[in-house]
Amino acid sequence: MTARAKFAKMNGLGNEIIVADMRGRAGRVSPAAAVALNADPATRFDQIMAIHDPRTSGTENYIEILNSDGSIAQACGNGMRCVVRALSAETGRRHFTFETVAGILNADEHADGMISVDMGMPRFGWRDIPLAEEFRDTRMIELQVGPIDKPVLHSPSVASMGNPHAIFWVDRDVWSYELDRFGPMLENHPIFPERANITIAQVTAPDAMAIRTWERGAGLTRACGSAACAAAVSAARTRRTGRAVTVTVPGGPLLIEWRDDDHVIMTGPAEWEFAGSFDPATGAWNRDERDVA
Repeated sequence: MTARAKFAKMNGLGNEIIVADMRGRAGRVSPAAAVALNADPATRFDQIMAIHDPRTSGTENYIEILNSDGSIAQACGNGMRCVVRALSAETGRRHFTFETVAGILNADEHADGMISVDMGMPRFGWRDIPLAEEFRDTRMIELQVGPIDKPVLHSPSVASMGNPHAIFWVDRDVWSYELDRFGPMLENHPIFPERANITIAQVTAPDAMAIRTWERGAGLTRACGSAACAAAVSAARTRRTGRAVTVTVPGGPLLIEWRDDDHVIMTGPAEWEFAGSFDPATGAWNRDERDVA
């Protein structure tokens, strides 16, 4: 029988996160365990952030990220903030350096409780995103939904924040589009060989926008940090906004800054819900009724 691991159920602006403590273990959270946890309404999540022992000198931990369907995700900004909140509460530290499959990430908890994550540098090359065919200018690619003469969505910007994103620019309120209908089709479109996160974005001011995201492997989400970053850099790249913007997701606002050194900094909150323990092989779990906040 697999020894049980501790977890914290948390959220970042409504992006439901399980932070799983896998330190000191050789194994990992299985895809079957992820699917089982997501099937329970109490532990339903968008991502599992599994904290492992460090693999690289100079980092505190290796973080493996699983989607709710058990697949591996390369990035999750809201989840990283939850990891910082959990480890800060445990250790008293305010600065962390993590390794993920997408690379090294630095993160800081501020005195006001907000958490900043350096999401790294965006990539715009068609092979880096990746796309299935060449587009020299990824600020706008040929992709649309609806009739050819009157598409509902068209000409998205595409970018990678460690994971692939497509951002469709719209003039109307982002809630007026059936993202639950279009999202699955676009996520799995042949142009995206590794699937993609699909975002609808409305610029509301030179320093503000609203977005909704269909998250690859998770579906509709109240917040997707990497999508907010991809939308922000794509807005700046297409001269829709400046390089520092407030991105309002359904769960609330995130501050995104695309610095001159090309790094994207995301700042926002993270909240506790409850703690428990679970079997990383099966997903069977128990709640810890003690206050962990």
